[in-house]
Amino acid sequence: MNIKNYTIDNRSTVLEALRQLNNLPGTAMTLFVCDAEGALLGSLTDGDIRRSLIGGHQLSDPVDSIMHRPCVAFRGDTVNVADVKRLRSKRITLVPHVDGSGKIVNIYDFNQLHSLLPIDAVLMAGGKGERLRPLTLDTPKPLLKVGDRCIIDYNIEALARNGINHISVTTNYLAEKLEEHFAQPVAGVKVNCVKEPYRMGTIGSLTLIEKFHNDTILLMNSDLLTSICFEDFYMAHVDDDADMTVASVPYMVSVPYGIFVLEGNRILDVEEKPTYNYYANAGIYLIKRRWLDIIPRGEYFDATHFMDAMIKKGGKVTHFPIEGTWIDIGSPNDFKHAQDLMKHRKGLNQI
Repeated sequence: MNIKNYTIDNRSTVLEALRQLNNLPGTAMTLFVCDAEGALLGSLTDGDIRRSLIGGHQLSDPVDSIMHRPCVAFRGDTVNVADVKRLRSKRITLVPHVDGSGKIVNIYDFNQLHSLLPIDAVLMAGGKGERLRPLTLDTPKPLLKVGDRCIIDYNIEALARNGINHISVTTNYLAEKLEEHFAQPVAGVKVNCVKEPYRMGTIGSLTLIEKFHNDTILLMNSDLLTSICFEDFYMAHVDDDADMTVASVPYMVSVPYGIFVLEGNRILDVEEKPTYNYYANAGIYLIKRRWLDIIPRGEYFDATHFMDAMIKKGGKVTHFPIEGTWIDIGSPNDFKHAQDLMKHRKGLNQI
């Protein structure tokens, strides 16, 4: 956000504040009152002004005589996600972030953002999408349109709504098409494209990212449509103190026969047409950055290889069940199902 639009000098008059509020874009009608050095003093809304005028204040009075203090703000170098959830629950939508000197360095509008997750994201987009041919002969699968936009853009937009702005996309097949697509920002984020020199597997391409800005890395398939709550996913990862958290989807297997319960060759019981419930890998992972050092260079390395290696080294690997929509668009039937969902706008409300 443009900080200048939302800040006002404490010596300004109530009338000047009203004029500035009237010119604000959007629905967040709040000003932050600062002193001559730019340090945050308080906040001021149109409601504060209305109540002050009813109480006898004049339009010529300085705004610091009617501002609300103390002002809710994020303080320090990082923003605690639990604090974001708490303020959101109180319907506080406009929150400044101040540095050690009290100066505003950013303002967050939670009408537009859902959260502020300290995560770097990498989306894998190098596959050929062979089962979707001829659609993918000239178009990489992540750029196929579902509804009014490309599959991958739904995921970029969901990440951006969670305050994730360090996003890379690893490419291989028709890489130039993806590079052209991301030449312009998507959802306000400049996406970094990194081309694989050869097929590197679902985890191997992480070694191509030159710099990570956060200690938690989100890796996901780019051709998913999902309503996963990234904030809950991250909080579960932190609360479990996991080294890797794998998003999962329920998978049910129904056996149409009577199944023997055996002891050796002796039948103890017969389970008639049993149903077994499992959790399957959803292709979305959170990883502590320090564990990326175990990825071998110059080798094909999949997520399953990475999980095996991590577990053998004593790493804690957990899973997070997805509630809601999850579609892995790998076949024509999956693609049609995704199109039908978006046509009726059902089942996909990413946060």
